[in-house]
Amino acid sequence: QVQLVESGGGLVQPGGSLRLSCAASGTIFSSRVMRWYRQASGKQRELVATITTAGSADYVDFVEGRFTISRDNSKNTVYLQMNSLKPEDTAVYYCNMRRFGTDYWGKGTLVTVSS
Repeated sequence: QVQLVESGGGLVQPGGSLRLSCAASGTIFSSRVMRWYRQASGKQRELVATITTAGSADYVDFVEGRFTISRDNSKNTVYLQMNSLKPEDTAVYYCNMRRFGTDYWGKGTLVTVSS
């Protein structure tokens, strides 16, 4: 049974930083592409970052240069380092993987950026 568990969210001021973690179980983690999504209140869920099995990263335009996705296969964990946070980054952040055409999601971790 695949399980994804996010952690690391919280309340930060604009310009602050957070590191999110997503621990995976029930899958061969090293063979999976991993993704971070976010969903702000009243908006659709949107892709934030992707990391391939080889460690190649891709980002949406509005976070590139501020966010870094990485993975530690020995810990079955994918990370999202978020710097220079803005109020518009406020959202529930979810990690995601796909296997055999099926999407798997964690329950999410809330990031609030506010003065």
